[in-house]
This record gives sequence, structure tokens and C-alpha cells, in this order.
Amino acid sequence: MRKVICAGETILDILFKNNQPIAAVPGGSSFNCIISLGRAGVPAFFLGETGEDAVGDQIAAFLKENQVSTDYFTTRKDIRTAVSLAYLNEKNDAQYVFYKDKPKPNDNFCIPDFQKEDILVLGSYYAICPNLRAQVKQLLHANKEAGGMVYYDINFRKSHQQELEALTPAIQENFTLASIVRGSADDFEIMYGTREAEVIYKEKIAPYCPVFICTNANKELKVCLPDRVLAFPITPIKTVSTIGAGDNFNAGFVYGLMRYGIKKEDLLQMENHQWEKLVNCGLYFAANVCQSIHNSIDPKLDLSCL
Repeated sequence: MRKVICAGETILDILFKNNQPIAAVPGGSSFNCIISLGRAGVPAFFLGETGEDAVGDQIAAFLKENQVSTDYFTTRKDIRTAVSLAYLNEKNDAQYVFYKDKPKPNDNFCIPDFQKEDILVLGSYYAICPNLRAQVKQLLHANKEAGGMVYYDINFRKSHQQELEALTPAIQENFTLASIVRGSADDFEIMYGTREAEVIYKEKIAPYCPVFICTNANKELKVCLPDRVLAFPITPIKTVSTIGAGDNFNAGFVYGLMRYGIKKEDLLQMENHQWEKLVNCGLYFAANVCQSIHNSIDPKLDLSCL
């Protein structure tokens, strides 16, 4: 059976509003994505790790509660589970303070049993961290050899801007091995000094990967392909928190790939209405998350409308 494997960091997000804690939610970019996919009924696996501590136990239990397999998930005595403090401003956007150990390779790292057309989702610093690069490359190449699809979310933080030159070879290698590259205008402003999707695609993405999705908060989303650029408007909503919005766009889009049986070889052959269906799935998931303090979709979200 076709499955989705998300690889990435785990973290406990403690949310603050008006300097008071309002929630503590397991998170991490790929983690948020896979929880939503598990809740949506997709065969879902999470490849990651936590410390062997109370927070790590909470995160492992949360995966299982949400129908996500922990076959590739490990706990380690030599690390502490990461924690973030997320301060919501008047627009309900978050400013983060992170408390985490420096990433280090996992001696018990396990390569999944990839099958043809499985989907590997990864991104953020996890996908380019020098200390983890050997493991990430193993993942990418194992997926490629099996004939799988890679959905790569750049999710580049300003805190790593000074490392960009050193990280660029890894980013470009990820582009080369990706079937779909997704990033936000905020990412590219930090990385390349522009928010223009067409410019970014032509100069930075297209030489490596033919499919590019650029999100831009509440402004129109663009899908760039070799023969066209598609623009999709964003319906305004009242937000409670924007934490996990991009992660859940990823989840919704991947859900659409699974629901509509879209395979890697189909991507460049799809009609505009098919792209619209996939984008609408992503926007639907993202909108749902933005209307709560949680990092993933409501377990009871109605998916029959998609």
C-alpha cells in the first residue's frame, strides 16, 4: 500500500499569549504534517527521534494516538527532547525561543522500506544540517532507488541566514532529488532577497526541480511549472494562531496526492483543474489549523468536501 513518511525534528511547543502560557502542543514541521495525515486516514509513518524523557514519552504517545506508525521513530538517552516557547503577537504570528541540543547522528538510524510511489516529506534545518546530512542523503537516495516521490519544504529560518553559503550545496542537492519543492516568500526573502515566485523559480529552482510551489501568507499562491505559472487566491479567515500553517498546507497537498492517486510521473502532465484540487486541499488544511491553537488539523475535520 502506498504510504507517506515524514522525516524531521520533534519539539514541544509551549504557546504564550500576552506573556501567559495557553497551551503545550507536540510539534516540529514534518511532525505537524504527519499528525494531520494520520488524522486524515492516510497510511502515515514518522521518522524522527526524541530524548528518553517525559516530554519524549508524551510525543511518542501522541503519534500513536493519531494513527501514525512509530516503526522508524526512536528515543535516545544521549539527547534531550527539544522545547520551544512560541509567543503570539497581536496578529497571532509566533516569535520563537528554542531550547534544544545540537543535532547529532543517530547510531540506530533506520532507513524505511520505501516502495514505488511512496511519498517522503522532509524539510527545514533537519534536511540540510551538516551533522545529519549523511543520514538525510541515505533517505533521499533510498527513496529515489525505490521510485518514490519527494516533497521538500525549504522552511528556511532567519537564524540560519549566516550559514546560507555553507548550506547551499545541500539545499541544491535536495532540489535535485525532489519531485516538488515548496517554500514561502518569507523563506526566499531571507535566502535570495526576493519574494517574486517566477524569479525564484527561473533562477534558483528550475535548474534542479521542475515543480515549485510558493506560498505567500494571505497573498496569492503560485505553482510554477516548465510551461506555465498558476496563481491561486487565498480566502481571508480569522486566525487564532499561524503556527503550523505551512506544515499543514504540505499535509493537505500530500493528502490530495494520495486521495486523487497522483504519481510522480503525473506531475508535469496534470491539467490546471487538477493542480487546483491539490492546492485547495492544502489551503483547506492550513485554514483549519490557523483557526485553533493546535499544530495539526482537527481530528474531526470534514474531508468530504474536497
